[in-house]
Amino acid sequence: MLRAFKYRNYRLFFAGQCVSLIGTWMQSVALSWLVYRLTGSPLLLGITGFASQAPSLLLAPFTGPAADRFDRRRIMLVTQVLAMLQASLLAGLTLLGEPQVWQIIALAAMAGVINAFDMPARQSFIIQLVEKREDLANAIALNSSMFNSARLIGPSIAGVFIALFGEGMCFLANAVSYLAVIGALLAMRLPAAAPAGGGRRGGFSEGLKYAFAFPPIRYLLLMLAVGSLLGMPYAVLMPAYVREILHGGPRTLGFIMAASGTGALLGALRLAGRRHPAGLERWIPLFTGLFGLGLLGFSFSSSFPVSALCLACASFGMISFMASSNTVIQTLVDDDKRGRVMALHSVSFMGMAPFGSLLAGWAASHIGVARTISLSGLFVLAATALFASRLKEITRHAAPVYGRLGMAGEAAGELGDAERPV
Repeated sequence: MLRAFKYRNYRLFFAGQCVSLIGTWMQSVALSWLVYRLTGSPLLLGITGFASQAPSLLLAPFTGPAADRFDRRRIMLVTQVLAMLQASLLAGLTLLGEPQVWQIIALAAMAGVINAFDMPARQSFIIQLVEKREDLANAIALNSSMFNSARLIGPSIAGVFIALFGEGMCFLANAVSYLAVIGALLAMRLPAAAPAGGGRRGGFSEGLKYAFAFPPIRYLLLMLAVGSLLGMPYAVLMPAYVREILHGGPRTLGFIMAASGTGALLGALRLAGRRHPAGLERWIPLFTGLFGLGLLGFSFSSSFPVSALCLACASFGMISFMASSNTVIQTLVDDDKRGRVMALHSVSFMGMAPFGSLLAGWAASHIGVARTISLSGLFVLAATALFASRLKEITRHAAPVYGRLGMAGEAAGELGDAERPV
């Protein structure tokens, strides 16, 4: 389960990201609570989410080629320094007075621009940290476990910090946390490597044509887009759900987000125990089905224990799906197009989410929070059925790539396991 830790650079990356991501989750929870406390508006929660995520879609034609063309570590150093500046500005505004909503939205948009450049570079950077391709799936799964450990710890700390000190201390803690990842990046010893030549030829359009001409990547990106547009925006409604349905405060929000993080962490750890990535796409309908059913159960609950359990199940399915998709795409993609395809992954994963946030905020203001989350679950289940209908085509096109990577036997065994009756 921990075999990617045998690489020094990966250990440094993991440790730095652990600290930084706890701060990121603290800021995320505090930001949503601050906006809802100041406005009481689910729609403005959606607008804030849109501002922080839309740049991933709008800037994809530039961020993907940049990750293929330039040194990815340098890109990440620049983005982490800028992110630390953004968190410091947010902390200053909040600690020195009551910020205006437009200022919060502007700083959320600044974070979105930074993340738009950071995500493709960071996702593509992982391949440089592990020497063997068969360890890539383990590294990605451990990344997901790290992300969701932070998702478990960060909101819990944020709930206590908000209750005791206010939102500003969460933003300040996030600013300080970036020092860990900056230090880790500077401490890495990486071999000098020329950037992929494909980063200079064809640009973003070549990566787009490549991704959508290859059915496994095409359908995975489309499923990610649907999940991000119609499934994941439930997260921006959590402050409204906690206050209106569970009748709780910031501590309740922290605990409900921690329950979500627990389910997500279990999903990531399950994937980290896999020996190889071959055939993982066969399990995605199971994961997305659990995601949709968990959202449905969550939408009908008004009890904290039931809500926490349903949200943990939904998060288990969601993160299992997200990490599996990332693993399959990174395993199958050609190296010279990795940055551009991961930029498309960011578009599907983050670029659709802002529109989903706006849609969820608008729907919640008209039909209520619970009904909006219920519709999200139904849409995810419908998309699951469509994806499942394409599995044979996906498997047929993925098999030759697994064969070239020496994983044909593992893929065949995975196919048998997936089709064996329970």
